[in-house]
Amino acid sequence: MSASDLELLQLVVKPWYDSLSDPAEAQKEALKKLLETYSKTDYGKTRGATTSLTTEEYRQRFPPVNYSAMKPLIQRVSKGEYAALLPEPPAAWVSTRGTTGESKIIPVTNEHLSQILFCGARAIVNHVLKKGDLSSLQAKVLNLNFPSTVGTIQNGDKSSTYGYSSGTYAKLLQSFAGATLVPKQEDIDALGSGITKADWEARFDLTYRLTKDEDVRVCMGVAPVLLAFARYVAHRYGKPPKQFWRIESIFCTSVPKIQWKYAPILRQFFGAADVREMYSATEGVFAQQIDDLPYVSPNYDTYVFEAVTRNGTKMLHELKRGEWGRLLVSSCLFPRYNIGDLIECMGRQYFRVFGRARLRTLVEHHLHRALTRWFV
Repeated sequence: MSASDLELLQLVVKPWYDSLSDPAEAQKEALKKLLETYSKTDYGKTRGATTSLTTEEYRQRFPPVNYSAMKPLIQRVSKGEYAALLPEPPAAWVSTRGTTGESKIIPVTNEHLSQILFCGARAIVNHVLKKGDLSSLQAKVLNLNFPSTVGTIQNGDKSSTYGYSSGTYAKLLQSFAGATLVPKQEDIDALGSGITKADWEARFDLTYRLTKDEDVRVCMGVAPVLLAFARYVAHRYGKPPKQFWRIESIFCTSVPKIQWKYAPILRQFFGAADVREMYSATEGVFAQQIDDLPYVSPNYDTYVFEAVTRNGTKMLHELKRGEWGRLLVSSCLFPRYNIGDLIECMGRQYFRVFGRARLRTLVEHHLHRALTRWFV
């Protein structure tokens, strides 16, 4: 790899590193950019969005929202009134998996897609730069994403297809930080949109057959799906994945407790790979693991993060070690969006997302802190 290529890789992670060294300034600049975006939408205009708003003024004018609150605006976007919520026409429509209730269908912009690519690439680029081994970027990345075509939705005066966000992003962004996804998303989509056990086994078998002779060194995807694939290969073909591929790195998303619950089992199947956590959702790539500590560090340069704590709403970067709360994320899609997750500060801009904002999660969290004698 040339010196110019190395410089390009460093440009991917430098804004992230800089934002972590001065999160207050990074969040100030990120909010300014987002307010400029919101000022171009009907939703933002009715709330007086301007780049001069302070954080406190922003909070006063923009109450926290969830998907239900945004749904009427999303319906207007589907009728062709994109400016109701977005500064530009939607580039695609994506769907959540509906693991916590009704599946949500969301319009996404080109700006959002570029952030998915840029922030998502940081996990891989950061990891290979710190290891000093860039060979993973020339290798293949196992594609175990959900289908990118599930149904159709009205989009102005025409119909558009929509699919699960992971599959849609994989289809639109086939190359990821220089690495190539295998198999192609189109091959996966050809099997249909079902997500039953039989549907997944068909995808797993296709993935195995198309990649068993490829130089696959990286896995990326939803942690339970990666584990299900590993178990299927071991059962169906009598050998674990580590017998077929030389997996060096596994990038896991979408569930809490990745390092404690999933990493040890994944290594049993894939070998002694580095397991790295990414905190991502349909609405964005919010944070990723920066070193060997089992926590994630936010993309403060791209999104604005707040936490609703028992002592009021605070900027996420203001939390002290042991403080936790319900996460609000402002993005180019939604202002002050209640993502539905609980997040805890581990100090020095390290965080862990420990579960969905439910009573059971809260009870488990209090019990864990009591048993570990960690009173803050």
